[in-house]
Amino acid sequence: MDFSSTSLRVLRQVAESGSFSAAASLLGYTQSAVSRQAAALERSAGTVLFERRFDGVRLTPAGLNLLRHARTILESVAAAERELTGSAAQTESVRLGLFPSAGAVILPGVLTRLAAATPHITVTTREGTTPGLLRALRAGSIDIAVLTSRPPHRPSDGESPRLHVEAVEDTELLVAAQTTGLFAGRSAVHVDELIDAPWIAAPSSSAEPLLGVWPGLPGRPRVVHTTRDWLTKLRLVAGGFGVTTVPSRMSTVLPPGVSLLRVDGAPPEVRRVLMARLPGPPAPAVTAVTRAIASAA
Repeated sequence: MDFSSTSLRVLRQVAESGSFSAAASLLGYTQSAVSRQAAALERSAGTVLFERRFDGVRLTPAGLNLLRHARTILESVAAAERELTGSAAQTESVRLGLFPSAGAVILPGVLTRLAAATPHITVTTREGTTPGLLRALRAGSIDIAVLTSRPPHRPSDGESPRLHVEAVEDTELLVAAQTTGLFAGRSAVHVDELIDAPWIAAPSSSAEPLLGVWPGLPGRPRVVHTTRDWLTKLRLVAGGFGVTTVPSRMSTVLPPGVSLLRVDGAPPEVRRVLMARLPGPPAPAVTAVTRAIASAA
């Protein structure tokens, strides 16, 4: 078998992004070039590595096995590059993925703690949804993922390899509304009052959940604005252009004009914050970052 580093990078990126077209965009290739690399990789491996589906591309069991080795090979290549440029001994790098609101309420404290205790550790971050971060973790594009889960808090997925997952904290889901608007002066709202509310939500798809709308709301929610950016969501709420859901931890970073409301008439919605990494003994820098996350929560 003859695998090039380019073809292994294609394998890793397809595993992470879930499609040839998305992988091509992120790698700076054409889609046809990625498809050719994928086909060449399968010919060299002598087996099917990619499962082409109507909703994208997933790796077959053989593809997942090769991905495990690809991660090791590409990490070794990156380590060699660092040694040749003289940067290996100076810093340790950890790639951290977070769900969006964690960037506002957890990340600053984590980076502050690390800067004081372990200045030789460099953390780079990326934002994503829980499904996207899980793909990135298995693809080897990040070292740690900070995720969310909803009750009954089953394992994140059934994919291989099984990840090492730790609970960080539980946080209650609340509704953000304009302070001077329809629910002015209140600390709670009944779920029936939310049925016809205008919602501000993140874009969703068959692979990504609808975030920003109260779960289990009767009927089809009236989504009037879609954005992944938390500042945009909350500024729209402050302007009276809709409501959205936020974890209770975000109470410390709300802009003026936004209040948080409990939802009565429905079971509490608790979201669990989790840390995940690939199985096996973690590198010392990864351990330092996970400890900082636990302390910041």
